[in-house]
Amino acid sequence: MRWLSKGIVSTVLSDLGSGRRPLTHEALDELPEGKVVEHLRSVLVATAVLPQRDEQMVRLERHVKNLVTCHATAEGRKILHRYATWHLLRRLRRRSRGKDITHYQLQVARQHLRAAVYLLNWLADQNLILATCRQADLERWMTSDDARLRQEAGHFVRWALSQKIARDLSFPAERWNGPSQPMDVEARWATARRLLHDDTLKSEDRLAGLLLLLYAQWPAAISRLTVDHIEETDGAVRIRLGAVPVDLPAPVADLALQQVAVRRSHAVLGRTDSPWLFPGGQPGRPISAWAMGERLRKLGIRLAEARSTALFQLATELPAAVLARTLGIDITVAVKWQRAAAGDWAAYAAEVSRRPGSS
Repeated sequence: MRWLSKGIVSTVLSDLGSGRRPLTHEALDELPEGKVVEHLRSVLVATAVLPQRDEQMVRLERHVKNLVTCHATAEGRKILHRYATWHLLRRLRRRSRGKDITHYQLQVARQHLRAAVYLLNWLADQNLILATCRQADLERWMTSDDARLRQEAGHFVRWALSQKIARDLSFPAERWNGPSQPMDVEARWATARRLLHDDTLKSEDRLAGLLLLLYAQWPAAISRLTVDHIEETDGAVRIRLGAVPVDLPAPVADLALQQVAVRRSHAVLGRTDSPWLFPGGQPGRPISAWAMGERLRKLGIRLAEARSTALFQLATELPAAVLARTLGIDITVAVKWQRAAAGDWAAYAAEVSRRPGSS
């Protein structure tokens, strides 16, 4: 009731109810951005008053439009529009495969676009454009204090070369040679044991933490799990993280079944039966990747270090193809981790051949 009494809420609802403002996404887009309008939109979507749409993609498209429009030169606006529309957005839509993009994907795309803006601005200050930029100019920027988001700028330069917008430039991609942080195996298992046995912790936090520590799942992937990802057949409980379901050991299986049974959204308005395994504060939406990450950090889990340790150990035990199919990661990522961990396919195949029933 307090939320409904806020000025902007009552005004917007009054305008929608009277017909002064059309009941459409576009009409809500005209209002100032903020959590109030965002929550009101989620209520209308959850109650099927408005259709579903990918809000992160809409934000990104709006961000692209503003950045391109505000750029100082006509040449820069043309290149930025081409880079954003036909490369960044197109690649993101292809990779999302019809699903909503995540906040992390949104942030990565924004960084790539900002990197392009920084480089184009620097070139303009030097009375240069991409077509007239030479290797010496590029290296001068790379070693200057003005250089920001160098790695992301490299993506932009290589794209410009492929499109023949730039020429005679070299900006090699950085090769990943393994995790940069130390692998703390003992800390990983100590935290996992605490999550398995400490009943004073919330069950949903325990389950989410174990999915990160044991199965190398990022908060973004955990937050988007639905109840359909949990399967129970013939007394066995499995979770589908990739193409092949994974059998859950008894303690983790119990937590998964408990979460399916007791999960609830923290949203009051527009409360509906949620398909999400970890419902969020907005009606019909899962918990955000950021909120999920914060909850895991409060458990003392260092996200990147914990995931790297889990992937490193799993890569020593499984071939890349199995790793990719069970964890839902890209095969190229799995291959890189196996090389970093010096995993041995032959040893794995020999171990499988020794199992009972193997042919």
